[in-house]
Amino acid sequence: TCELCAQAISQPEASPRQLSSSPIMPAKLKIENVDLKGKRVFMRVDFNVPQDKKDPTKITNTQRIDGALPTIKYALQQGAKSVVLASHLGRPDGSVVEKFSLAPVAKIVEEKLGKPGIFCKD
Repeated sequence: TCELCAQAISQPEASPRQLSSSPIMPAKLKIENVDLKGKRVFMRVDFNVPQDKKDPTKITNTQRIDGALPTIKYALQQGAKSVVLASHLGRPDGSVVEKFSLAPVAKIVEEKLGKPGIFCKD
C-alpha cells in the first residue's frame, strides 16, 4: 500500500485532527485516492542501491528499484503528465563524487519501465 505523504504546515495551535482534515491538503493520502491525471508527480524514492566495488556503474541488487516500480507505473497508468523521481547515493563532505551518480540507476529504471527518462545532473 503505497502512500503519498504531504507535510502539513507547522501550526502549534492546531490539533492533529485539524491538520489531517484540512480542505487544502490532507496530512496523508494513499496514492489511489489522488487524481493524478495531467499532474506532475514528485516521488521521493530510496534508490540507495548496492554498487559493484570495482565498477560502481554496475548495480548489484535492484530490489529497491523493483520495490518502487509498482507505484511509478501506477502514477503513469493514471495519466500523470510526468513522474519526477528524487533520490541520492551520497555526497561525501558535501562534494559531488562521480561514483555516487544515480545515472546507472536511471538507466535501470528506464529499462525496467520500458520508457525513456531524463536524468538531471546536480
